[in-house]
Amino acid sequence: AGVDEKLFLGADGKPLPFYEGVVGGRSVGVPGTVRMLEVAHKQYGKLPWSALFQPAIQLAENGFKVSPRLNTLAKADAHLKKDPAALAYFFKPDGEPHDVGHTLKNPELAAVLRRVAREGSKAFYEGEIAQAIVDKVQKHPTNPGKLALPDLAGYQPKKRAPICHDYRAQAKDYRVCGFPPPSSGAIAVGQILGILNNTNAATLPLAADGTPSADWLHLYTEAARMAFADRGQYLADPDFVQPPGGSWMSLLAPAYLAQRAKLIGQQSMKVAQPGNPGPVQTSHAPMPDQPEYGTSHISIVDASGQALAMTTTIEDAFGARQMVKGFLLNNELTDFSFAPADDQGKPIANRVQPGKRPRSSMAPTLVFDKASNELVMSGGSPGGALIIHFTAKTLYGALNWGMTPQQAINLPNFGTTNGPTILEEKRFPVATVEALRARGHEVREMPITSGLQAITRGQAHGQRFLFGGADPRREGIVMGD
Repeated sequence: AGVDEKLFLGADGKPLPFYEGVVGGRSVGVPGTVRMLEVAHKQYGKLPWSALFQPAIQLAENGFKVSPRLNTLAKADAHLKKDPAALAYFFKPDGEPHDVGHTLKNPELAAVLRRVAREGSKAFYEGEIAQAIVDKVQKHPTNPGKLALPDLAGYQPKKRAPICHDYRAQAKDYRVCGFPPPSSGAIAVGQILGILNNTNAATLPLAADGTPSADWLHLYTEAARMAFADRGQYLADPDFVQPPGGSWMSLLAPAYLAQRAKLIGQQSMKVAQPGNPGPVQTSHAPMPDQPEYGTSHISIVDASGQALAMTTTIEDAFGARQMVKGFLLNNELTDFSFAPADDQGKPIANRVQPGKRPRSSMAPTLVFDKASNELVMSGGSPGGALIIHFTAKTLYGALNWGMTPQQAINLPNFGTTNGPTILEEKRFPVATVEALRARGHEVREMPITSGLQAITRGQAHGQRFLFGGADPRREGIVMGD
């Protein structure tokens, strides 16, 4: 509550370099997951609250094996060692990260989990744990933050109606549902799919090697440019920003998406402009592109058919690089625009304001058969702004190309944030890359590490099954009873 729109401006009045904003206390927002889970448990839970913590407590006490990815990320991070607690936990005395296979134990976290299991979320948001969080944030030696005890004690999650839209693929009608603003994922994914359905994308086959063709990628990335243009213009915390046209669904209106699809030509538009989806004009400026990286996702379907798609985040891979009582603090406030306004002084929708929730790219998604209302799919991914593309790719692969979840996840990654076309390196034929460049795309090939998880319902050998897929790029696994 103590922040203002100048939070990420330097002494010269210009936005700070990204990691100068991230590392320290300045970027730390209220951690919401603990209280959200408690609220969800009170409404839907069947097992005792305390029983839910036992596997995590055991894992924290007994330890887990350091994976290649954790070792690599710790080794590559330039900031993690600056925090004494993080240095002691992630690194050996010689300053090198713990070796792959080393058992990493976390008794401090086990103690926190025990208290929350015993006393509820109040033990986290008030008292000793809350004080430790606030002290870490406010007393950072070079980059202190504003998070205060009343912010933690007063935090309440908000239950919001999902964003649901119709989608047709292979002559079947689906209902695709995701999380509404301040998350931008559901609207952006829905716009991309909806615009594609107003083109000939569904008639374009995969390339001979099983990768998306240059013609299809051209249509996809042009649709995505327009989705990201609208995202930057309109999407922010709905308690602070009004939706265009009076409803967020105006951005998914069939007539609007058909109109946007007509803007796709033979050559890339390179940078799309936001559209005008409704009669209510907003006075906001587009948000400049900023880095987004971290997050975790899990998809679950239980024996009774209940489904979960849940994405949680501390924003960057190691958050604010501040460790308290065995857990890392988030850098969630850097999901706000560092610049509060454009050069003409027009405010940006996703600027910092007290009590405001930052815009996210999370896209946990549930897909239903429109006729029967039966669950078809649960999916989502970590990955910052590219979550939108990872999720859209997997939905398209499963629904349009008839792939299993694992096949759809294994497809090479691609996308754009309304600039260059990015392709997962060493995954596309040279001919595809050159064909895109011939159409005016600035193509950048790079590592793109999604962490997709998806579950679909299907039939095999005359029986109904659940099919799971998990991303090998982030050491994902599929489990079932």
